[in-house]
Parts: sequence; structure tokens; C-alpha cells
Amino acid sequence: MNVLVVGGGGREHALVWKITQSPLVGTVYCAPGNAGIAQLATCVEISVDDLRAMKQFAIEKKIELVVIGPEVPLVMGMADEMQEAGMKVFGPNKAAAAIEGSKTLMKELCQRYKVPTAEYRTFTDAEAAKAYVAGEGAPIVVKTSGLAAGKGAIVCLTVPQAIEAIDRIMVKREFGHAGDEVVIEEFLEGEEASFLALVDGKTILPLAGSQDHKAVGEGDTGPNTGGMGAYSPAALLDDDEMVRRVMDQVMIPIVQGMAADGMPYKGVLYAGLMIHNGRIKTLEFNARFGDPECQPLLMRMKSDIMPLLLACADGTLHEHEIEWDSRTAMCVVMAAGGYPNMYEKGLPITGLEEAAELTDCMVFHAGTRRHNGHVLTDGGRILGVTGLGEGAIGARINAYEAVRKIHWKDAYYRRDIGYRAVEREEAALDEDEG
Repeated sequence: MNVLVVGGGGREHALVWKITQSPLVGTVYCAPGNAGIAQLATCVEISVDDLRAMKQFAIEKKIELVVIGPEVPLVMGMADEMQEAGMKVFGPNKAAAAIEGSKTLMKELCQRYKVPTAEYRTFTDAEAAKAYVAGEGAPIVVKTSGLAAGKGAIVCLTVPQAIEAIDRIMVKREFGHAGDEVVIEEFLEGEEASFLALVDGKTILPLAGSQDHKAVGEGDTGPNTGGMGAYSPAALLDDDEMVRRVMDQVMIPIVQGMAADGMPYKGVLYAGLMIHNGRIKTLEFNARFGDPECQPLLMRMKSDIMPLLLACADGTLHEHEIEWDSRTAMCVVMAAGGYPNMYEKGLPITGLEEAAELTDCMVFHAGTRRHNGHVLTDGGRILGVTGLGEGAIGARINAYEAVRKIHWKDAYYRRDIGYRAVEREEAALDEDEG
């Protein structure tokens, strides 16, 4: 089959890497791609939000399966356009993708189908939002309702911080139209986990559990980013009973509810969860693979991904299972200095060849481009260096060994990815020795 992967980040590099391993695949295209993807697929300079050009290209190249990576084209309705042209699509249509495109809609769906989530209010007026915050107190969470590249959720420990967040979103318009409406939520304590599942409209096939690190600073401090690292499996979700509870309380009600509402969900559905003393609350739904969760998940996936992608499109997911590598995979994001704020582009990257020689390690490109034979930085998150190993400790050793071989001016990465899992393993080892 001829396959088109839409996107150009680390998630899309991981998808292309996995798809090209399938015997079902002929030519793989990626639009727009990046320097790493170009080593595996034919990259095409088409922006992810140019639906007309993307559709025309897919028709010309006789594409049989379109795999849509990022949220923007999904929310814009790219799946609908491709399906109308007769192509199979991995990814939800416009109506279903709105579960990520509008946090207000997501909250309404949770309320309607009794999916546990934080208490909330929505506002289109900044002064009304400020008055609500003043009455509720802090800590409290202020979110853009629209898409903000993972940066639109601001945890506010004081009322003045919440007022400032409302001003940033609704007055200064730092997130553009994503801030036309804000969702203000109660602050939830606990540990976050990412629960992803493949869905074909009816059947839900859970993927392995994972956990990401959204904050830019070590110890999960500082502003949120698109994600600074992730690992799989996650102890919180590495338990059959917890998986069953997440399915019963979160995934089954939302998938069945969306189908009943005439917006059946097909693709990968990502539930961001907060788990505290066994209690599950849903922070968000995403309409695509998480980035960087996708990288460790696909490193661990032993099954051919193509039959799974096709089954989501065809409604035959009930016929499939997934085989996983028992080892842990850990992804460390290497970012530009200054990210998620101002950062420099066009810096030469060295050490990629040395890192590629390591076993049980893959360097997924995110914000890169090739110029005059050199790989240059071209974004905020540059690389997702992913290692496989025995447990979180082994995966961390392999991932950071590769990280240390790669350099560019002011490169930044967190040195504590997977710290919760590592601490659990170290505590277990100490107990065994004792």
C-alpha cells in the first residue's frame, strides 16, 4: 500500500519508522516530515493545515492509507476530506476530533456520560472569569478551550497567578483564538498517567500504559511544554485491575457516548488521567498519539502496526491483539535552549551518527531540517532520544547514553525523565537487599 503520514514531529518519525517495517507497505510519504523522517520516507513540503494541497497530493500519488499525526489537521477535518476522496484514514473525523479541539465540549461530554473529571466552569468574558477565581481561591487551573500545542493549561498556586493567566489568555491573546474561551478547573492532586487506546468506532483496544513529563523543569517544575519526555510501561497503569477501571469509568462511556451522539470515534484516543489514592479523574482527551508518548510505545510494540491502523479505519479492531516488548522504553526530549519561550533555530547538530550506533536506542527527530549536508535545529523540541532496557533504570541508562553523544549550542534536556519509576525500582531493590 502507498501510505501518507501527515506531520513532521517526533510522533510522526516514530509512526513512519514503525510503518516502514511492515510488509504491507509500498511507498511511504510524509508531509512535511523532517531530517530524520527523510531517511525513511519521501518528504513533501506541504503544511499540515493545507487540506486542499494535501488531498490533491494524496489523489495524485494513489495513497491508500492516510495516517494523520497532529491535532490541527484532525480538528480542521482532514479525515473527512480524505475519506470523501475514497482513502482509508487513521484518525477521527472533524466531529469526533472536537473532543480535543474544544475543552468545553470535552467537559460537556464527560458530564453527559458520567466520566470522572475535575469540577469546572467556562467563560468567554475575562472579568467574569477573574471574579470566579477570586471567589474560588487557589490552587486552581486555567486552560484555553482551544488548541494551544500543549501549553494552554496553567496551574496557578495563588489567585494573582490565576488572574495573570486569564489576562495572558483572554486579554493579551498569547494563545490566539485558542483563548476565546477559558475553562477554569479545580486543582487535582495525584500522579498523571497517559492511557491510549485504538478505537474503530465500537471496539477499544488499549495500548500499554505510559507517563509523560509536561513541565520544562526537573522535578516537574516550571511552565508546561508539549512534553519533555515519557516512558512505558507506567506503574500506575501496569495493573490489570486499574486498566479495567479506566476502561469502565473513562474509555467505554466516552466511546459509546460519542457513537450515540452521531460522532463515532476512529483512531487513537488519548486520555490524560490524574490518579490519586486509586481515584481516577480525566484531565483531557486528545484525538491523536501523544508526543512524546508515541515514541516509547512504538519502540515497545512488537506487532505489525499496519493491520492495526487499517482495522481502526475498517471497523475490524475486534480481530486484533497487540504484542509488547516486556522491557521499558524511555524517551528523553532534547530541546532548544529557551524552549518553551524564545529560542534560536538553524544550529548544527553533531553526534547523531554516534548515537545511531548504539543498540536498543532510536533517535526520533522532531524539529530538524537538512541544509548543505548538515542537520540543523528547526523548532523547540528537536529530538526524542528513546532507549529500551530492563526496567526504568535500564531504559534510562540507554537513553541518556545516547543523549550525551548529541550536541548543539544551548541544547537543553531534563535529566530526571522517569524519576518516579526509577525511584520505585530503587526502593524495591533496597528492600530486596535489606
